Amino acid sequence: MILGQVVGNVVATIKDEQLAGEKLLLVQLMNRNRVKIGRPQAAIDVVDAGQGDFVFLVRAREAALATYPVVGPVDLAIVGIVETADALETIELELPFGESYYA
Repeated sequence: MILGQVVGNVVATIKDEQLAGEKLLLVQLMNRNRVKIGRPQAAIDVVDAGQGDFVFLVRAREAALATYPVVGPVDLAIVGIVETADALETIELELPFGESYYA
């Protein structure tokens, strides 16, 4: 899962019919210290997140499955709102940007 913060709304009046009625938000990906990673990205919101919320997201097939029972062309989905996130400084929670355990 990926951490991020909602920084805006996305309005797309013309989109794939499987995404009709789905809420799109602009999300800035972040690490556990809330340091920005990369550029903001559009994500499907399935948990009714709002502006400024700290959220966790999933990518790829998991993102498409978040819109079940309709599995549409989705690459990034907001699947939870984070209330708190605590970790020891010695624990590395995320991979360096662009790396994957499965690559």
